[in-house]
Amino acid sequence: MEKFEKVVQLAKDITLGGQKMVLIAGPCAVESYDICIKTAETVKEICANLDIAYVFKASYDKANRTSSASFRSIGMHEGLETLHKVGNALDIPLLTDVHESSQVESVAQVADILQIPAFLCRQTDLLIAAAMSGRALNIKKGQFMAPGDMKYAIDKIKNSGNENGFLTERGTSFGYHNLVVDMRGLPILRKFAPVIFDVTHSIQQPGAAGGSSGGQKEFAPFLARAAGAAGIDGYFVETHPNPEVALSDGPNMIPLHEMKNFIIMLQESWRFGNKFA
Repeated sequence: MEKFEKVVQLAKDITLGGQKMVLIAGPCAVESYDICIKTAETVKEICANLDIAYVFKASYDKANRTSSASFRSIGMHEGLETLHKVGNALDIPLLTDVHESSQVESVAQVADILQIPAFLCRQTDLLIAAAMSGRALNIKKGQFMAPGDMKYAIDKIKNSGNENGFLTERGTSFGYHNLVVDMRGLPILRKFAPVIFDVTHSIQQPGAAGGSSGGQKEFAPFLARAAGAAGIDGYFVETHPNPEVALSDGPNMIPLHEMKNFIIMLQESWRFGNKFA
């Protein structure tokens, strides 16, 4: 099967689709500077030792929580300021979600990569606004989307003059409260753009925890190895110093103290898959 052969520029000195694995990792939400900096420092050191390109991820706003009673944000200004401080302190690129066209300009001043949430991957105005920011774009495949239809999301941003778009697989709705990952979708997506596999959202159980999402993180290593073997360009992983008390997506996240061995496994799987890609 054909593969998209161009690389995407994520940030200065970091490309996706080349000879180096990319890891996008961090807590689900910006809870505090202390949690963000501890997570980023730990993962950055691991990646540096393994020669992996690292991008720090945290959401300044969780606009798509199941319940309005769930934690959403410490505030847009405070969240973006925290991301900016982390990026400056550690000299690392930043990725965060953007949910509305009106927020793109402010977010693009802080983040190197703008992420289009899966539920919004067909929102033309948002895609165009994000594309015109000039930042790299991560478009998450909707849980309701066929892999082949993500071509049109990539076309929207390319037609807006942005060549630095990539796709992330995060599972497909399978009945209620469950997701599955069709590994056939990875090479299909990879025809259109470089592909990231979102390990931790793929084992999410949307809305299954009584007003919030559950998860089955015991399956994360199996899906990660399968995706790596199928051939991808990098991984997306949410992690936290103490997932049990995380304010968002705790059931899905890999504990920070387990990340070293988890990332080693990811890299080995990525190397195996790219021998045959």
